[in-house]
Amino acid sequence: MGESTVQGVIIAVLGLIGSVLVAKISTPRERTALERMTDEPEEGELRVSPEIWRRFSVLEEKVDHLTAIVEQQKEKVTHLERLLRMAMRIIRRANRRLAVHQEAPEEIPRELVPYSFD
Repeated sequence: MGESTVQGVIIAVLGLIGSVLVAKISTPRERTALERMTDEPEEGELRVSPEIWRRFSVLEEKVDHLTAIVEQQKEKVTHLERLLRMAMRIIRRANRRLAVHQEAPEEIPRELVPYSFD
């Protein structure tokens, strides 16, 4: 898969998670779905089958799981970026020392250039 495809999938998952979370937050939850189902229906009230509520519950669990995974991956990315910036500083420091001794500097890998503060 290309990088843009992976980014597209991540954005789609985050959009799904966000929409479910907004729905969760904006919907008051005084009672569980099972409790609401056991009550007598009021006039004009629509009923949802237990199977649909079960599917919603499964979906909510999956979204919660995906949210946890996304948070873990964000932490890993942050840690890796910190390590890449540190590697860039080490290479630049080594190159300055080599320049003092009039030796050829080490080549900076293209992958590290975005993590340079200079």
